[in-house]
Amino acid sequence: MKIRAAVLEEFGQPLEVQEVDLAEPKAGEVLVRLEACGVCHTDLYTASGADPSGYTPTVLGHEGAGVVESVGPGVESLAPGDHVVTLFSPQCRECEHCRDPRTNLCLAIREEQNLGHLPDGSTRLSRDGEPIRHFMGTSTFAEYTVMPEIALAKVNPEAPADRTCLFACGLSTGLGAAMFTAKVTAGSTCVVFGAGMVGLGAVAGCRLQEAERIICVDLSPDRLEMAREQGATDLLEADEDTVARILEMTGGFGADYTFEATGLVQVMQQAVESARMAWGLCTIAGVAGKGETLDIVPRLLITGRRVAGSSFGGVKGRDQVPELIDRYLAGEINVDPFLSHQLSLDDVNRGFELMEAQDGIRSVIKFD
Repeated sequence: MKIRAAVLEEFGQPLEVQEVDLAEPKAGEVLVRLEACGVCHTDLYTASGADPSGYTPTVLGHEGAGVVESVGPGVESLAPGDHVVTLFSPQCRECEHCRDPRTNLCLAIREEQNLGHLPDGSTRLSRDGEPIRHFMGTSTFAEYTVMPEIALAKVNPEAPADRTCLFACGLSTGLGAAMFTAKVTAGSTCVVFGAGMVGLGAVAGCRLQEAERIICVDLSPDRLEMAREQGATDLLEADEDTVARILEMTGGFGADYTFEATGLVQVMQQAVESARMAWGLCTIAGVAGKGETLDIVPRLLITGRRVAGSSFGGVKGRDQVPELIDRYLAGEINVDPFLSHQLSLDDVNRGFELMEAQDGIRSVIKFD
């Protein structure tokens, strides 16, 4: 079938919205009609050429929500008409990692996905007979996409797609960092560094876990006010004395849980230093730049602090994304403030411009 999609032809250049070919789903695959897609920093990171694992040509986009149009042979968990959220982090439910509660990093299709292929090593996207690679196994900057069954979460059809798409990446990453990676305990003190999509999600996750005190740190007063709306009890504008101020606010000890959601290594270091001696846990959800390293004074670890990484918030997508969306529908998670701009597919590059200008939290592409 012919579809319109935003193709990355050359790193550092605008995406080109054009007509491409999309083949029918094969065994274990699903054809999805996209209804909405968030414009995430990871898409911009790849488009810029900064991602060492990036490739071209490819159809970007991974924060998608839509409706199943058809399924390939062997698909049992999904049927036409089902509402779904795309998962760049799949869940086969059968591999060693999927069967272990300690991780959400499925092993089933990881190697081919990293190459821009579907599980059988080929692509369903093409142009003039030449293959176009899939991005993060999703490629949602398109009217339709073909994806593995194990990379789609079936969700409540009552939830609007322009909200549910945010659970495909940024929002779930933040919520999950607090709820599933750190497992914040009731009555605890938390510090969240960064009030973008992931950081605001972490604030909401700490609130849902019944933390007593949630300190949010950011450079932007406007974003800090958004953090207050998500449950932050204390707002702190970042400066060179951020760590000292957090220690002062916590009686000199530091926080039980800290979360880094900026991708800046100097902020990661602050998050480690702000964790409480003896049992403080620092969870790093931000993605640092190529070749960057994090320096940690060993004594901080010897005296009990711990550091954990969190990919997609530790969320097992097919099982837990639907649960998070149900909590949104129940009024426990306020998603509306995150939607800053509504765009068409033709305006996808405008979404990148808004992101670089830090104009709003998330631009969402709506498909007719």
